Amino acid sequence: MKNIGFLSFGHWTPSSQSQVRTASDALLQSIELAVTAEQLGADGAYFRVHHFARQLASPFPLLAAVGARTKSIEIGTAVIDMRYENPLYMAEDAGSADLISGGRLQLGISRGSPEQVIDGFRHFGYAPPEGMTDADMARRHTEVFLNVLEGKGFAQPNPSPMFPNPPGLLRLEPHSEGLRDRIWWGASTNATAEWAAKLGMNLQSSTLKIDESGKPFHVQQAEQIRLYKAAWAAAGHTRAPRVSVSRSIVALMNDQDRMYFGREGGDKDQVGYLGGHERAIFGRSFAAEPEVLIKQLKDDEGIAEADTLLLTVPNQLGVDYNAHVIEAILKHVAPGLGWR
Repeated sequence: MKNIGFLSFGHWTPSSQSQVRTASDALLQSIELAVTAEQLGADGAYFRVHHFARQLASPFPLLAAVGARTKSIEIGTAVIDMRYENPLYMAEDAGSADLISGGRLQLGISRGSPEQVIDGFRHFGYAPPEGMTDADMARRHTEVFLNVLEGKGFAQPNPSPMFPNPPGLLRLEPHSEGLRDRIWWGASTNATAEWAAKLGMNLQSSTLKIDESGKPFHVQQAEQIRLYKAAWAAAGHTRAPRVSVSRSIVALMNDQDRMYFGREGGDKDQVGYLGGHERAIFGRSFAAEPEVLIKQLKDDEGIAEADTLLLTVPNQLGVDYNAHVIEAILKHVAPGLGWR
């Protein structure tokens, strides 16, 4: 059995060829897709966060809205760029969204990816201190965020408060019990995956990884996950960790599917460079008839190591088509792999 959810970047563009032409369309359709995916039996609704782009950005209003409209589906991000975040304010937002959803938030965070603008986090008021990189700053924000999610008091109360305080140091409110165990780290290297394990975060591994061995993407990803699990065990955590991977997978069920994806040409890993110097490997896309997909996905070592699979969806094709993409995987592919 495997948890299966969708991952949407929430793209929108004012084009006649897009079903998502405004930011309002992107947000409202994201909510509707989550509701529909829950009805279809999907396990998760996840959203990417990109600043300065025609994509989903501030995640917590969306997560809260999805939480209010659904009952069982996991709700998450993949991922929030921690270079941009005030960790204390973020903890309040996350606690609120988690309480609204009844404890279904699965929050993916990370150092982030190359952005639309140069050092966009500086426009948000954050700059790495002397001797610290932006990646170091993201990890520092993360550590503060994790600490306050523990729910322990740390702030000295005012001796003459406006409202009565409970005894002792005060914590951030609202506090959502258990959310600390539902924080995921998006790791692009083996080292950051092991770092996440030591801090007790779940692991999100996407379709991009820094190329550390020259091996096929899914093999490198499986090795990363095994290193993560070993580091988790060595850290002595008492609960079992969770691991997700994301893939672009489309079952070709009809002529419309074949028109959109039948000639994708993405059946091989791709190599590129992040920031002009880091060699990265990008995982292949899958688009084929269900019986072919079943054979292909059986050989994917990264998926085999994960408990959760996130399907990246072409959100600009609209809610109905994306529901069709999700349903085809759930009904015609997942059972053949023992995932359902």
